[in-house]
Amino acid sequence: YDKASIEQNVPKIVERSRDLNLPVVCYLTGADFVNRDFEKEVARLHEEVDIAAALGVKLMRHDTTYSFPKGMTFDDILPIIAEGCRRVTEYAQTKGVRTMVENHGLMVQDSARVTALYHAVNHENFSLLTDMGNFMCADENSAIALGNALPYAAHVHAKDFLFKSGDGENPGEGFFGTRAGNYLRGAIIGQGVVPVKQCLRLLKRANYDGWISLEFEGMEDCVAATDICLKTARYIWDRV
Repeated sequence: YDKASIEQNVPKIVERSRDLNLPVVCYLTGADFVNRDFEKEVARLHEEVDIAAALGVKLMRHDTTYSFPKGMTFDDILPIIAEGCRRVTEYAQTKGVRTMVENHGLMVQDSARVTALYHAVNHENFSLLTDMGNFMCADENSAIALGNALPYAAHVHAKDFLFKSGDGENPGEGFFGTRAGNYLRGAIIGQGVVPVKQCLRLLKRANYDGWISLEFEGMEDCVAATDICLKTARYIWDRV
């Protein structure tokens, strides 16, 4: 949808959210400051901020890039994506919206890179969205990575994965490759290898008081699986 068509539906979404007592806690959108026209991408994200503000959402997550141009490294693109994030968060601050980048998309996914980006942006309105499962896409231990990034987090995603070593055969349908060539498949929380209990304990120990959004990316029925994820996550949270 374009901005105009989305804005037509904002009042309906707000009303439905209120009726269900299910607040929209974070507005998410893609972005690529490196492979798209930089100024146009910044302007487009300003429009996304307008939508988040119209929804009454206080948090907005956007990406930075999905691939490095040939011959470029993370160090090469860091100034570019940091400038894009800074330009967006400066505008968002005037709308009462805090912006974040998630560890997402392989290129900017491990804790070293997202924390480097956080420090490069260096703006009071900019934070991180830490996804405890996504660190595994960059072949990083989720608990260690979450501990590294948590001081800068304003929102958290909880999810779980099944894991197969890249030393073996491709496990087939439903699995995808990590940066180092291992294989992951979405799982119901508590049924995979992500140390969910340890990650939730880290959040409690840090007195994290923001939202935790559950993500289910597995092959089971999504409604039934998400219900199990919610029950399991609450059970673990109450006991860590």
